[in-house]
Amino acid sequence: MTDDEKQTRNRLSWARVALGACSGVLAGAVSLGVAELVSAAVRPQASPVVAVGGAAIDRTPAGVKDWAIRHFGTNDKLVLQLGILAMLTLFALVLGMVAVRFRRGGAAGVLLFGVVGAVSATSRPDSTSLSDALPSVVGALAGAGVLYLLVGRLTRRAPSAEPVGDEPKDPSSGEGWDRRGFVIAATAAAAASAGAGVLGRALNSASGQNAVASRDRIVLPRPTSAAAPVPRGAQLRIPGISAFTTPNNSFYRVDTALVVPKVNATTWRLRIHGMGVRRPLTLSFDDLLRRELIERDITLTCVSNEVGGPYVGNARWIGVRLADLLAECGVKPPSKGGSADQLVARSVDGMTIGSPVEDVMDGRDALLALGMNGEPLPFAHGFPVRMVVPGLYGFVSACKWIKDIELTTFDSYDPYWVKRGWARQAPIKTESRIDTPKPFARPGAGTVMVGGVAWAQHRGIDKVEVRVDDGPWREARLAAEDTRDTWRQWSFPWEAVKGGHTLTVRATDGTGRVQTDKRTQTIPDGASGWHSVVVTVD
Repeated sequence: MTDDEKQTRNRLSWARVALGACSGVLAGAVSLGVAELVSAAVRPQASPVVAVGGAAIDRTPAGVKDWAIRHFGTNDKLVLQLGILAMLTLFALVLGMVAVRFRRGGAAGVLLFGVVGAVSATSRPDSTSLSDALPSVVGALAGAGVLYLLVGRLTRRAPSAEPVGDEPKDPSSGEGWDRRGFVIAATAAAAASAGAGVLGRALNSASGQNAVASRDRIVLPRPTSAAAPVPRGAQLRIPGISAFTTPNNSFYRVDTALVVPKVNATTWRLRIHGMGVRRPLTLSFDDLLRRELIERDITLTCVSNEVGGPYVGNARWIGVRLADLLAECGVKPPSKGGSADQLVARSVDGMTIGSPVEDVMDGRDALLALGMNGEPLPFAHGFPVRMVVPGLYGFVSACKWIKDIELTTFDSYDPYWVKRGWARQAPIKTESRIDTPKPFARPGAGTVMVGGVAWAQHRGIDKVEVRVDDGPWREARLAAEDTRDTWRQWSFPWEAVKGGHTLTVRATDGTGRVQTDKRTQTIPDGASGWHSVVVTVD
């Protein structure tokens, strides 16, 4: 064999490897597209990307989850899904290259991917049937078949190819490929994957239309106990300060659901049962609407909120007093002889959240919320019903898409986040935040309005102080207080002089306790410390 022939053979060999890699990617795309289509007949959460993503979230250490929330915010789920797709693409590339030499081995690798997806889907907390494995299994079979077919076109000589000379051509040398057959098969695979994926997404979207229609039909009745009007002085007219009431589309969202559940309010049911429950209840959405409804302004805070972070918001909620429902079931708080000290709320997506029974029944406005800022709950915030408990971080109180309440004890059951290293009980810490000026801002010399919010739900905020550099603490002006369960705005006129400066804020709650300067991480029961911003005055 001459040098030119060797070079030609090497080029053809590398071309086969490259086309094999492309074949792997196409097979992966077919696998995911078919799986998406099959998931429409099962449920959207059974899709391999969602199932594997959910399993990854469940098995990710708490510190890594907290890091993802800090760095990616509400885009953390999108980043996870893109990461999974990137890993699958890499896996498919490798399988395609392997399949060029080991055709059956490459196809077997695709089937292995299907096994991983099936196991992930059936092991999810919200999985109730082995049918959740179907999308991954059927998708993997389709992908394995496509890879086997495509690679076959790369290793089989075209019928028209004739040997040259006395020695027959080696099909594995790369000569005599069925180029036309490969192009046709690859094009068909690409079209099939795109068509199946688009159709699957359309059907999955359509499956939630009944839930959308049920929400559209809801008219929230006038509450028996309406919230008092927000005091005129509660909203300061300072540019850059957070609005007193957070709009629904701006309210933070932190949860583990890769696909927002769309629950039909017409068929939704809530079951209350467990230890100390003498009269179990099963309630429909209409049952709750017919009960006495109360309306309250309540600020919610996520435990993943770092000092100065964005995961806090204030809304007007309407719902049923949870304490009234529990009392109707015969439940007593531990202080009055009750046997259960933990309320475990379960979501339709399998999430479990544990709340202290004593806190839920101590007279605070703990709600099963049906509405948010004058409309039925948005799907992303728990439609049709969620829990809202003032004074507790969300991971121990704010169960969204709730379907079950079980009374038990802290000693006998650890809910989702406790199993992952977070605290069993987590009252909200006193915190304050500077909204304006922003970090590294460059205000001009003279009077600069410093402003922000402070919160200590169920205790209230009685004082806010600001310090410039290492100077003395000076009291800020507080906006009017709505209730002890809402945050409070504050402002401070600062006579700024040229140069770099550090502004620091601290709050004092309604019990007289000053916000601690001790800096802690969010794990296990919420961050603490003073918020500071560095600015340069021009």
